Amino acid sequence: MKRILVTGGAGFIGSHLCERLVNEGHDVICLDNFYTGSKENVWHLIGKPNFEIVRHDVCQPYWAEIDEIYNLACPASPIHYQNDPIQTTKTSIFGAYFMLGLARRTKCKILQASTSEVYGDPDIHPQPESYWGNVNSIGLRSCYDEGKRCAETLFFDYHRIHGVRIKVIRIFNTYGPRMAENDGRVVSNFIMQALRGEDITIFGDGKQTRSFQYITDLIEGIIHMMDSRDDFTGPVNIGNPGEFTMLELAEKIISQTGSKSKILFRPLPSDDPQKRKPDITLAKSELHWEPKVTLDDGLKETIDYFKHRL
Repeated sequence: MKRILVTGGAGFIGSHLCERLVNEGHDVICLDNFYTGSKENVWHLIGKPNFEIVRHDVCQPYWAEIDEIYNLACPASPIHYQNDPIQTTKTSIFGAYFMLGLARRTKCKILQASTSEVYGDPDIHPQPESYWGNVNSIGLRSCYDEGKRCAETLFFDYHRIHGVRIKVIRIFNTYGPRMAENDGRVVSNFIMQALRGEDITIFGDGKQTRSFQYITDLIEGIIHMMDSRDDFTGPVNIGNPGEFTMLELAEKIISQTGSKSKILFRPLPSDDPQKRKPDITLAKSELHWEPKVTLDDGLKETIDYFKHRL
């Protein structure tokens, strides 16, 4: 049994990770300020002897005796991270700084949940980890993109200077149960609009592409990365290389929900990437991991979840 700290543990991804770690018998501390996370996501874990939930903002120091840290704390959807962009940047940078300090003091291993957004609107397709990205440093999305890029910098500097054992993953679009219905992400948006019989809103011409990863595949990849050998630090892409246009996604969701929704086109927001697809060669070779859940199967589970919510 390990003592594990999960920051952002009541969020969409964090709650699934906490559940997995608790079920494996580890002693888990879920740290969250509930800005975007929800107690409802971890309600089923409260009362278990190996689970503890703490209200705390990672922009402030936190101390505990632990063996591993999963640093997931940060708003991840455009609506949420653009609502308070200064706080978003602070969460990425100060959160990384204080968690790395804790890892250094306790000599524990720490994983940073970075993002495919570090690639920006990429000139290289698909995106390998060696690609440095094409990011607007002063745009509306910069608080998230550059915050995560700076967090990666801090992780590698702490590794080089202080010998902290680090793991860095870059998460690509992920969906599944416990997504917030109002978080502004494309999968949850389309599903909620379809279930309510509203027009499905596509920004741009709908030909821009994304790769969609089901939550259980991501959690498996995260665990594989944390358990990998110490000299493999990453960064490593964790995503599903299946690539779909926004139109294809909307049509799949309309079909699966049986909705009569029409598709409505609106102007594309600034700095919205035209293409996004992970090169997962490194994850396959180093982690012996690749996604297993198809988009059709994952959408079925996610649609069922949102039907229950409604």
